[in-house]
Amino acid sequence: MKRTAVYLALVATFGTGALSALQANAPERSLRPVLRVVYPVALPSFAPDRSLRPVLRPGSNAATVTRVAAVAPAAAATIEMAEPEPARVTRAERKARKAAGIGKVCRNKRLIGKEVPPVPGKLRGCGIKKGAIKLYEVDGVKLSTPAVMTCDTAKALEKWVEKGLKRSVRSFGGGAKEIKVAAGYSCRTRNNRPGAKISEHGKGKAIDISAIKLKSGESISVLKDWNNGKKGRILKKMHKQACGPFGTVLGPNADRYHKDHFHFDIAKHRGGPYCR
Repeated sequence: MKRTAVYLALVATFGTGALSALQANAPERSLRPVLRVVYPVALPSFAPDRSLRPVLRPGSNAATVTRVAAVAPAAAATIEMAEPEPARVTRAERKARKAAGIGKVCRNKRLIGKEVPPVPGKLRGCGIKKGAIKLYEVDGVKLSTPAVMTCDTAKALEKWVEKGLKRSVRSFGGGAKEIKVAAGYSCRTRNNRPGAKISEHGKGKAIDISAIKLKSGESISVLKDWNNGKKGRILKKMHKQACGPFGTVLGPNADRYHKDHFHFDIAKHRGGPYCR
């Protein structure tokens, strides 16, 4: 009844034509608010909806995809390249060393050599009264000629081989194999000058190095390669890294006496290490 009364009132007011237009434009659904129920929604998955493996696309072939997949692990291995491992000692060489009394010295497993009797000096100020050793190998890198020195000198050399030599050479030429020793213990004056002070060589506190032999067979020479591209940069880096483990570090830029070798000794200076 109420709806009929409302309809008649609208017809009387607007007429049947206007009322038909209003009915045509009326919304299909009620405008009253509708109570909605919100259900918990699961968190989205972070997993990809497609495989991350290479997809064979038009214009490519299976051989190309295979080559790319094979190169990826090799590239990663190159980026994460570790320092070369020390050369392994053969069984025969180990046996010969044992027979000669060669083994760990200075309580350091990275120093291979043997203890020697006190070294007398021919000149006043020369000699090693206590703790002399003959060093054959340092952290897997052989010495071309066994060098007589003190344990303190050997320990400084070990620090330099680990943090200076190996980190400078790294995998270049397969890595460092041998240190070319120009001089170890030698009872003489500094630079062999008459009347000069006794050299640190005469006290077993110095070593001279002229080159580094690589596993590939080639060498890095102080005389030939100091200003020679890649090898020169390696030499300069290892020279710099010696300053700290050693108190005195001399090279080609020091003077004419050191054009062909590095001089390292453990002498202490008031102003700190002397490096040139």
